[in-house]
Amino acid sequence: MTTYLLLKHLHVTCVVISITGFFLRGVWMLTDSPLLGRLWVRVVPHVNDTLLLAAAIGLCVVLQQYPFVNSWVTAKVLGLLGYIGFGLFALRRGRSKAVRAGFWLAALACFAYIVSVALTKNPAGFFA
Repeated sequence: MTTYLLLKHLHVTCVVISITGFFLRGVWMLTDSPLLGRLWVRVVPHVNDTLLLAAAIGLCVVLQQYPFVNSWVTAKVLGLLGYIGFGLFALRRGRSKAVRAGFWLAALACFAYIVSVALTKNPAGFFA
């Protein structure tokens, strides 16, 4: 049980850090802030997201609930792929600020969906 609690708290902490950082980077992108170019702003998200993914994999193993076996875990993985894709266009590949803002909002919606799936253990999440 202690391994589960450690992994769960690590995962949730990394989730909060991840979305806070993504939200701030989106605001900085929209306001053309020079903070977006800082080295730590480019490095910290990768370190945090690596810990987040490691904790998620650890939770899957401890709970014996896996993508493509448990539908709610599969839904979270698919939501994560959407979040990553939208985030990529929001912060790097969007051709205009308006396009980046739209992808940023779509990524935030994906994040909300992932959290709703995690809380309800239902692949429909907040659509249920």
